[in-house]
Amino acid sequence: MGNAALRDLAVIEPVTFDELKGDCIAIDAHNWLYRYLTITVRFTNSRVYTTDDGEEVANLIGILQGVAKLLEAQITPVFVFDGTPAELKTDEIERRRDRREELAQRRDEARERGDAVEAARLDSQSQRLTPTIQETSRELLDRLDITYIDAPAEGEAQAAHMARRGTVDSVGTEDYDALLFGAPITIRQLTSSGDPERMDLEATLTNLGLTREQLIDAAILIGTDYNDGITGYGPKTAVAAVKDHGTLWDVLEAEGLSITAADRIRDLFLDPNVSDTDVICRFPRPDMDAVTAYTTDDWGIDLESIERPLTRIEQATKQTGLDHFSG
Repeated sequence: MGNAALRDLAVIEPVTFDELKGDCIAIDAHNWLYRYLTITVRFTNSRVYTTDDGEEVANLIGILQGVAKLLEAQITPVFVFDGTPAELKTDEIERRRDRREELAQRRDEARERGDAVEAARLDSQSQRLTPTIQETSRELLDRLDITYIDAPAEGEAQAAHMARRGTVDSVGTEDYDALLFGAPITIRQLTSSGDPERMDLEATLTNLGLTREQLIDAAILIGTDYNDGITGYGPKTAVAAVKDHGTLWDVLEAEGLSITAADRIRDLFLDPNVSDTDVICRFPRPDMDAVTAYTTDDWGIDLESIERPLTRIEQATKQTGLDHFSG
């Protein structure tokens, strides 16, 4: 969910790709990959990305398209994959699983009645990151010479930690929870057709007159991936309540309310399970022959379907003599 209600509170401004030139961005890999996976599945014939054994690797096409866009903007990506999810997220994971199963059933019904457009739309929305997709994504990134790491828990939390340490310039994700994890700057819509957005934590806190702890308290009242919100508490109401009472605990006491595991949820955002992994932001120098062989020979992707992003990547990585960009 990523607490989309936070959009009403966050200071978000448009930014051009030119303004991001030379930046190193820690990208929430699962979030980024899922978006390109769904786009590819929706608008590409399944025969293009399905092997003779029936394995679907639409992710390989999506990665090439997404990486081409980043490298053309001279952005150095560092992909951060999720590790073991927090126990508190179990209910949310189950809800997402149930939702995928529902969409898959509706997809099958659309196919039976011959509605190819609706079936493609539902198929894209029911995608999940299978073990094959997880493995092949990493193997393709290796050949693209793009750095990636595995977070101990939430990838978004790890990316935010890296940004706070100054290892990277910003976090790249569509989720708003990056604010709660303390990412100073978050770049959204890196996967969209238009310009990205820049979400500023310090400006948000100043604008709201809150501390980061109080922003987290307001978010818990609204609802997060780890808890349902309290009825009647939208963004403005939650902020006002926290400002009036001081802390989440004071709000709950004053209103006679309770939130299960509220202290653990708060600690999860303030002190998440992250590592001090050292990452060098180095602009990639991919082995294009290896990339092409992996996607076409190893996984049977038709060369014609990826020829354009391959060319774009090759040109983007040759157009500058710089090995590193400043972080």
